[in-house]
Amino acid sequence: QVQLVESGGGLVQAGGSLRLSCVASGRTFTDLAMSWFRQAPGKEREFVAGTTRIGDSSTYLGSVLGRFTISRDNAKNTVYLQMNRLKPEDTAVYYCAAVAGGHGLASDSWDYWGQGTQVTVSS
Repeated sequence: QVQLVESGGGLVQAGGSLRLSCVASGRTFTDLAMSWFRQAPGKEREFVAGTTRIGDSSTYLGSVLGRFTISRDNAKNTVYLQMNRLKPEDTAVYYCAAVAGGHGLASDSWDYWGQGTQVTVSS
């Protein structure tokens, strides 16, 4: 069983930056494609960014492209989401997700989820 623990959320002004971290345990990290999703109040959860098992390719939601960067440190079993030029519409609970053998795409069947971390962007 894979456990995922996110950290790094908080309150930031529009235009600011945050970096989210997610530490995975319970399985060899390089078996796992990793991603970040988010869910705003009253909205469905949406895919934000994903990366392959070795981090050689990433995919992004169009509205965050050029502002957010997903990366992974396989030596630390950690995936990151660097969020720059944040906007109020980025306010949401952000979730880390993992799937064994996946490709880091929104269409993967994401099996494992963290508990979420709140990101609030004030205008």
